Amino acid sequence: MKRTSRRRLATPGLAALALTLTLSACSASNEGSTGDNAAPEIEGLSGTVNGTGASSQEAAMGAWRAGFQSANSGVTVNYDPVGSGGGREQFLSGGVAFAGTDAYLDEEEGEVTKASERCGGDAIEIPNYVSPIAVVFNIDGVDELRLDAPTLAGIFTGDISRWDDPAIAGTNPDADLPDGNITAVHRADDSGTTDNFTAYLEAAAPDVWTHGEVGEWPINHGEAAPQNSGVVSAVTNGSNTIGYADASQARELDIATIKVGEDFVDPSAEAAARVLEVSPRVEGRAESSMVFELDRATEESGTYPIVLTSYLLACPTYADEQTAGLVKGFLSYIVSDEGQQAAADAAGSAPLSDALQGEAQGLIDTISAAG
Repeated sequence: MKRTSRRRLATPGLAALALTLTLSACSASNEGSTGDNAAPEIEGLSGTVNGTGASSQEAAMGAWRAGFQSANSGVTVNYDPVGSGGGREQFLSGGVAFAGTDAYLDEEEGEVTKASERCGGDAIEIPNYVSPIAVVFNIDGVDELRLDAPTLAGIFTGDISRWDDPAIAGTNPDADLPDGNITAVHRADDSGTTDNFTAYLEAAAPDVWTHGEVGEWPINHGEAAPQNSGVVSAVTNGSNTIGYADASQARELDIATIKVGEDFVDPSAEAAARVLEVSPRVEGRAESSMVFELDRATEESGTYPIVLTSYLLACPTYADEQTAGLVKGFLSYIVSDEGQQAAADAAGSAPLSDALQGEAQGLIDTISAAG
């Protein structure tokens, strides 16, 4: 997908639009809270709401569902981590009330138009999850690995096929690299994680990775596995393997550091969050769309550029008050201080800034029932 970008400021006055529920802010008392965006207290909320989408959000969604359902005993939130592509497809067809995706709606593929048709107006797209994509490996006799962008791209194109290749040895002079073939594991499904990983390769190593930014793996090389958990399993159970997965699901594996500028950077939440600080908004989107053109080629110190920003997709209007209330309440919890800290604790994600939380809440506040 080819995307241009410009900065856009938060739209004033959104929070003043009509609400269908009465939300009263409760005090934010959770340790590590990111600011004054407290989780709303919602009276009389009950029923079931269904969502689906990015498997990268699975750990965070588990924490969000538990926290929201604990505060609202009559509510059930279901989330099926089928992958970003499947999540967008089900949302656009009206199969679920909300979706999670690691790639924003694609205007060139007609997704923005389809979302508007499904929702009866511009869909809401808000960031909810900022996380590094970890390059995980399982190499015989190696527990530390440092890679630059051209070398990483060469591994996944197959141009670099053995672990003792000079390009790998050059950044790992003290490692006892095996004389063995590389098994590079990629996603088998349409994946926002793949979309973000290939976006990095395209931006940081364009002479090596010539296959563009894609959600489906574009070449016949390596081993395929479904969802983040499948990639982690394939790398874990294989030998001399390497893959990519959301960092929240890669904690038990060895993780490579990536060269950014003159340094090799770990995929920490803090380093991932810095990408948003240097990245502009996507050009030409509706006011209800908070999507970023991430600066993948940054050389800013302490920044980890292989990162995904997951988004929530929702409609501004639903057919009934119960669905509108459930979606509004659950999304409000996710972007609150409490929800962001719950995700950080469960998934290692970086909490949204106070400004982004407030802007996202303003869009959520516009959700209402038709008629």
